[in-house]
Amino acid sequence: MNFDTLIPVIRRLALEAGDRIMQVYDGPDFAVKSKSDASPVTEADEAADAIISAGLRAAFPDVVLITEEQADSHALQASTFLIVDPLDGTKEFVQRRGDFTVNIAYVENGVPLRGVVYAPAQGRLFYTQADGSTVEETGGFAKDTAGPVTRLSVSTPDNAALMVVASKSHRDAATDDYIAKYGVKDMKSAGSSLKFCLVATGEADLYPRLGRTMEWDTAAGDAVLRGAGGHVVRFDDHTPLAYGKQGWDNPFFIAYAPGVVLQK
Repeated sequence: MNFDTLIPVIRRLALEAGDRIMQVYDGPDFAVKSKSDASPVTEADEAADAIISAGLRAAFPDVVLITEEQADSHALQASTFLIVDPLDGTKEFVQRRGDFTVNIAYVENGVPLRGVVYAPAQGRLFYTQADGSTVEETGGFAKDTAGPVTRLSVSTPDNAALMVVASKSHRDAATDDYIAKYGVKDMKSAGSSLKFCLVATGEADLYPRLGRTMEWDTAAGDAVLRGAGGHVVRFDDHTPLAYGKQGWDNPFFIAYAPGVVLQK
């Protein structure tokens, strides 16, 4: 993969998908359907997926494409692929809470090397550059020209006073019990893959996820955090979270800045 080619394409497609999502978000009431797993899906998910999928297939026709909204792709198996969640945080979208994101990632040999996470309602755009470093872009988000960027780096955490971010829609007692093993200064809730980005910016030190996720939920955020110096590991044995797994399910995981002393 030529990353100098890849990055402008995935950045542009994320912005285009974000525009379409916001048309639905800012419009009148929209229909919410249920998928086979009972999770919600809206016309915004489907329209964003159509934009991104068409763009990726045109630009990279020989690369396997996995996307949440196309069930046929879930039967594929690959270790190198593009993976898309066109609207992560549909529950936040439906409730108009703003914490939803567009996610596109490139995975090579099971490792998420490059990605983009765009939160259109919040006006925040995070992505890896061609060299693998992660930036947050500010400005008007022109489709074909990147604006000013800030290089991101994870925090240097104080293990006696950690900043923790956890899921807004999927908090449970097990997560709270695990967080209680740490010295916590403050805790915030966020939806979707924004939690990875908050660790990447240094706004949080630790994000544990003791719940079901799929690879398309995490790959772009994982790439963004990796490019800022962070890690994402399995909850059970603290080995790196791998991609290209059968069925595309993730185990429980922990995303963190390297200075955090992980608890079992």
